[in-house]
Amino acid sequence: MGKLTTHVLDTANGTPASGMRIDVIRGTGPSAALKSVSTNAEGRTDLPLLEGGDLSAGTYQLVFHVAEYFRARGNQDAGRFLDKVPVVFVIDDAEGRYHVPLLASPWSYSTYRGS
Repeated sequence: MGKLTTHVLDTANGTPASGMRIDVIRGTGPSAALKSVSTNAEGRTDLPLLEGGDLSAGTYQLVFHVAEYFRARGNQDAGRFLDKVPVVFVIDDAEGRYHVPLLASPWSYSTYRGS
């Protein structure tokens, strides 16, 4: 059964990014968000973002609300450079496991296809 998961690490503080809002969107054009979730204390979501019949081949976006997260923690640099970080990726095998982590600070981010 296919599955899409994520986790977010706060590289400015060296901690999991607890409470970061993430929008899950299918497509890249004017499309509606499939859902909006927030990360838990470990910087992960409690459930997969998509799985089984909800996951199909195609282009997806995860939009991480980075400035909102850092602003809520009183970081004075929040929103001075990064606002929302969209990660656009392709799912070519709906039966595969896709893990899309984000490492973020107010000034930079990095992502990769995890396991």
